[in-house]
Amino acid sequence: MTQISILGCGWLGLPLAKALLENGFLVKGSTTSVGKLSVLKNLGIQAFQIELSETKIQGEVDSFLENSKILIIDVPPKLRGSSTDPSTALRMTFVEKIKNVIPFIEKSTVENVLFISSTSVYGDTSTALSVTEETKLNPDTESGRQLVQTEQLLQSNSNFKTTILRFGGLIGEDRHPIKFLAGRKNIENPNAPINLIHQEDCIGIILEILQQNSWNETFNAVTPFHPSRKEYYTQKAIDLALDLPEFNAENSNSGKTISSTKIEKVLGYSFRKLKL
Repeated sequence: MTQISILGCGWLGLPLAKALLENGFLVKGSTTSVGKLSVLKNLGIQAFQIELSETKIQGEVDSFLENSKILIIDVPPKLRGSSTDPSTALRMTFVEKIKNVIPFIEKSTVENVLFISSTSVYGDTSTALSVTEETKLNPDTESGRQLVQTEQLLQSNSNFKTTILRFGGLIGEDRHPIKFLAGRKNIENPNAPINLIHQEDCIGIILEILQQNSWNETFNAVTPFHPSRKEYYTQKAIDLALDLPEFNAENSNSGKTISSTKIEKVLGYSFRKLKL
């Protein structure tokens, strides 16, 4: 049985770990919370408390990686600043955290790394654009810039093979952006297309990558369903009996449409949640 280590058993990592167990994998999982260790253990996950910082890693990383052939890194960049000095508030904290993990990967049994990234690496655009994995990266946020550097850091390491998986906006039964947009006014970019993906498809795509040993690849992962923001969020508010969001047509751009054609062709994957 193949053993997998998941660095970050959060909103996506925990249900992913469950799915891996159901598909016959042995799973080690990490959390930063002491209270969550028992949750992981009760599910049959070998649990580790691991916390990353720019300067060190707290936790038994060697044991966490021991005998695992695959490492899934699902730790989102949280850039709330690492200094009281505004001029250094957005240092390359996330990149440094992953840099600290790499020596442990290099000396472990890990042969393949799956890094969960984001389509924010492409940035926003004022013109209509179809984005593929070949599109030039142009992040316009600090988290996007750090994700680009982290992707490059991992893929350039010859000690293991890295596949990059760039998800669009993550949604699920308990998570949807309309809950934050309902009733809001002057929302920008009403005509821009949505680029979302359901948790179920996130897990389905990851399972295909693992089962097909699709390494040294880069994939965009966005549901091929791209109505305008105004059309989609207005209808979703109606469906959920929420206050309608109000959009500002004067402040709008055409926006980008993320293509997942490569996933469909290379992995033969069919999206399960087409109506988000």
